[in-house]
Amino acid sequence: MSAEPQPASPLRNPAGFSRETLESTLYNADLAPTGPDRRTWGTYNFAALWVTMSICIPTYMLASAMIVGGMNWRQALFTIFLGNVIVLIPMLLNAHAGAKYGIPFPVFARASFGVLGANLPAILRALVACGWFGIQTWIGGKAIYAMLGALIPSWRQFDGGVWLCFAAFWLLNLVVILRGVEMIKVLQGISAPFLLAIGLALLLWAGRHAGGFGPMLTAPSKFQTFGEFSRFFIPSLTGVVGFWATVALNIPDFTRYARGQRAQMVGQALGLPATMTFYSFIGIAVTSATTIIYGQAIWDPVEVMTRFRNPLAVIVATLGLLIATLNVNVSANVVSPANDFSNLAPRHISFKRGGVITCLIGLMMMPWKLIENYGNYIFGWLVGYSGFLGPIAGVLICDYFIVRRRTLAVEELYRRGGEYEYGRGVNWPAVAALLAGAAVAFIGLFFRPLRLLYDYAWFVGFGIAAITYMGLMLARPAEPAIEEDA
Repeated sequence: MSAEPQPASPLRNPAGFSRETLESTLYNADLAPTGPDRRTWGTYNFAALWVTMSICIPTYMLASAMIVGGMNWRQALFTIFLGNVIVLIPMLLNAHAGAKYGIPFPVFARASFGVLGANLPAILRALVACGWFGIQTWIGGKAIYAMLGALIPSWRQFDGGVWLCFAAFWLLNLVVILRGVEMIKVLQGISAPFLLAIGLALLLWAGRHAGGFGPMLTAPSKFQTFGEFSRFFIPSLTGVVGFWATVALNIPDFTRYARGQRAQMVGQALGLPATMTFYSFIGIAVTSATTIIYGQAIWDPVEVMTRFRNPLAVIVATLGLLIATLNVNVSANVVSPANDFSNLAPRHISFKRGGVITCLIGLMMMPWKLIENYGNYIFGWLVGYSGFLGPIAGVLICDYFIVRRRTLAVEELYRRGGEYEYGRGVNWPAVAALLAGAAVAFIGLFFRPLRLLYDYAWFVGFGIAAITYMGLMLARPAEPAIEEDA
């Protein structure tokens, strides 16, 4: 797809920009503000987005990891619910600009980081998304492998089977990406009701084979004191927040298609906490049931499915999870990095080309290592990258709501030498705030007495970055603002 603007088309120039802006190196059709004719997402679409993104194997594994790590079911469920209520707040705050101005995340970031400096948070977010893309693709490949194993038992003896299925699912994701963002909307409408039914079926299966829900949920917590519990609870809560800290940044990539603020706010508030808590309960219950059924806690649902005796049950269950994995992979892990990579060179990298780059980097990050065990998954992957994403969220929210009071000059976001040029395209206070937030959060990783800072990486990074940014911006000489209505 060509990234060249076509001013004659209202879809290519929905904001009525000048020809000079359309020819800017910061502009292409994929990064342009969304026109009224494309703002078609209502409350159901946003609720369905979260239903289909939440009902996935990583959600299940997040909850089951807490059971394996020592929590009882109430502790694990509370941690999941609290974390998702917390992350919903920055999610809705960052979503506002997308719905008001129709701009994607990397363009939104130009207001605070500068028209060139925005590449820093965009690429950090994109690399995390590439890792998630790889993880989801690896999980999807394993699901295909389990399904084929149920149909053809001899397939399980093929040493390269998992890798072949991984490659096949990778190609399937690529096909969906090349079909464009509207394909995501189609997948949401089809899969949301179906996947809720699959989740209920898994829960009923676990209850029946474990002798009822009572035995499944009677396992006590392994923590004897509050101190022992808090040492596991704090990084687990950070991990839950980190789970969606990625989308909390790039949510404008979706809300730019919203019919209005109410549609995106109500849809997200209804879809995210409730669905994550519900599906997490399934992961908690089924993992607890595996202790009774198989004599050990199995946190990987694909491994559980391979032990089913009924081949039809394996096929139906894995097919449902496969659809969910495909949908969440494209929705959560391709839309944002595709836009972020496009932001690097808008005249040369389109959304689809950015998606292909995401697919390739996802392979290079060796996702099978990131989810090798529950410790790597929560304390390494989720908590680790949240130390970078928390500071970005702190800067974005502070800039938009406190410094600019929700007013952006949209056309200036696509121009060099304008309001968001700062110092040669970079707003150094934003960069300094990001680095300060990340540095403080990661001190705890390398200096054991301050481990709590790393365990609270997202929160620490967010707070330090927001305070630092606000202080540095207030110290700058006042500049006349350029106002523009949405």
